[in-house]
Amino acid sequence: MKIAMNRRLVLAVGALSVGLMAAHVAEAKDKLKVAAVMPGNITDKSWNQAGYEGLKRIESELGAEIAFTEKVAQPDQAEALSDFARRGYAVVYGHGGEFQDAVNKIAKKFPKTKFVVNNGTQPGGGNISTISFNYKQFGEVMGTIAARMSKTGKVGYIGAQKIKFTTDLEIGFRDGFKKLRPDGTVLSVFTNDWDDIAKGKEAALSEISQGADVIFPTMDNAVVGSLQAAKEKKVWAFGVYYDAIKDWPDTVLQSAILDIGAGMVTIAKLAGENKLKPEAYIFNVEASSKAVARLGTFHSAVGESVRTEALAITKAAKP
Repeated sequence: MKIAMNRRLVLAVGALSVGLMAAHVAEAKDKLKVAAVMPGNITDKSWNQAGYEGLKRIESELGAEIAFTEKVAQPDQAEALSDFARRGYAVVYGHGGEFQDAVNKIAKKFPKTKFVVNNGTQPGGGNISTISFNYKQFGEVMGTIAARMSKTGKVGYIGAQKIKFTTDLEIGFRDGFKKLRPDGTVLSVFTNDWDDIAKGKEAALSEISQGADVIFPTMDNAVVGSLQAAKEKKVWAFGVYYDAIKDWPDTVLQSAILDIGAGMVTIAKLAGENKLKPEAYIFNVEASSKAVARLGTFHSAVGESVRTEALAITKAAKP
């Protein structure tokens, strides 16, 4: 009798173990796999770090399995993206508009993979989506503040490469400034380098030497150099990607917070629900502190009337 009971127990335990193993296999199979390819360093306190933090949020908030690779040069982008697709990642982010060509090149080879280009411009093809922001509106807000805060009537814009992100920001910045200071001057320079701090500082010093007393740098890690120059020369500047006044309390007037991490979570959630479409997902500027595209903290030097003027632009924001 004891032998029979033991056999039954063994069979029951065995069946339970098999069931648990099957459940774990099913769970692993159903788990969303998300990867990202970064052009720069994930500790840059700028664009790449924001993307990495977005990936970590996808892991914690959606329970996804994540992976990434950083400091990937443009000639290596297609292979890095393809590698994640071959390994079965359901969603693969190319973290920057410079990934658009690489994604266009390989997407058809991996129809089961959803490719997302952050700051991209060409969705479609069945499995390519893009995330972007209303850059012109962000630029207009900063240009408006710059116009009210500049004493010299000269301000500076600094970009890296001429892609939609940087050129739209520049257009908006120029329009916002010129609307209020039609006789003023907007200096613009493109360094062709996202991360070189020395180049960012050199570009800012050049504009400051020409009379600019407010600058808007929009690179990645190179922004640090521009802000260093602004601090040293005691001129105003704007932050980008995060609320930069925390690190530059005496220099930053306001920040264009492009919360790409929150945008990445939104897209990954849609993918997990099989609702992601091959289209452009554009986030408008909003005054809410929880919005994907939002403003940071105003410097105390920015008066109430200027704040009201700037916030009015966010309420009228359209892509």
